Amino acid sequence: MTSSENAAGGIRPRPVVDRLPRYAAGKPPAVVEGLTSYKLSSNENPLPPIPAVLQAIAAQTDFNRYPDPLSTRLRTALAEFLDVPAEDVVAGAGSLGALNQLLATFAGQNDDGKADEVIYAWRSFEAYPICVGLAGAESVRIPLTADGRHDLEAMAAAVTARTKVILLCTPNNPTGPILATRETESFIKSVPADVVVVIDEAYQEFVRAEDAVDGIAMYRKYPNVVVLRTFSKAHGLAGLRVGYSVSNPELTQHLRVAATPFSVSQIAEKAAVTSLQHYDQVVERVQSLVDERQRVTAGLKELGWFVPDAQGNFVWLNLGENSSEFAALAGEHALSVRAFGEEGVRVSIGEPEANTRFLELCANYTKPPRRS
Repeated sequence: MTSSENAAGGIRPRPVVDRLPRYAAGKPPAVVEGLTSYKLSSNENPLPPIPAVLQAIAAQTDFNRYPDPLSTRLRTALAEFLDVPAEDVVAGAGSLGALNQLLATFAGQNDDGKADEVIYAWRSFEAYPICVGLAGAESVRIPLTADGRHDLEAMAAAVTARTKVILLCTPNNPTGPILATRETESFIKSVPADVVVVIDEAYQEFVRAEDAVDGIAMYRKYPNVVVLRTFSKAHGLAGLRVGYSVSNPELTQHLRVAATPFSVSQIAEKAAVTSLQHYDQVVERVQSLVDERQRVTAGLKELGWFVPDAQGNFVWLNLGENSSEFAALAGEHALSVRAFGEEGVRVSIGEPEANTRFLELCANYTKPPRRS
């Protein structure tokens, strides 16, 4: 071994890195002879972007130039689309990039060496503990209720003087239920006004529950609310990494300091703006997926399976210790699904044939999910 290899072997990351979970992206499906393989493991939109977006992407040529660091065209389009000031929008590389900017701004390690606290439900988006830890803050995880919902009362009770940010994921990934307007507003009122409440709405376009909270409405009423949204899901632009946050100027002025320069490429910005301009077509595609979601959930319930209220583009199977077994069985049928340890399995809504094969698999599986 050379001296340089010895030196490299002695390099250690920050201690927090060894304590963080590893993000596990959904795996591609296995190749099974005689079957078309389908990926149902990453909550991706199985449909491509609308035609106008594909044309806009093909026409983009200015990749020798840096993108606009403020994503002005995107923020202007979103301002009109959401009826909010453009100054209240901060773009990011997906809603995950926007989340990292939020945490870098409002939660971390303080000058006295003490870490801020970030509260969120668990299980929820698996990137949360990674993002919080890398920001230098401490995670406070509050268990979900038996039906996969946020326990807002317990989350409010967990607030301390060190709490700086609370993450609300609605619909919750991976379990599926939404937060209702009344309970969310009551929760926001119950926490200190200097705690940032983040409403993460990555799947907002798929929601059909009439009492679902609208993050934008909450941002209009409460200065400490920040909304996260993305073009990855409904718009089918996951590979281009474009999302954003919406917050009041008191917060946005600080977010801009921490925002990653050039995080949204010009091709991503062009695609997102074009998709907004043809939003009626996006709505049609989303509805086709919602229809498939309803077919899948109805089919599961006919089998007697418990499924939490699915309001995203996925369903949750609380299979416990049978999760890995079920995921392996799905793989044998050329379907990739996302198992979460011994907690459960998340299955994205995919192409109709994929959804039908999934239901057939469930009909022959003898260990249905439990309620708690």
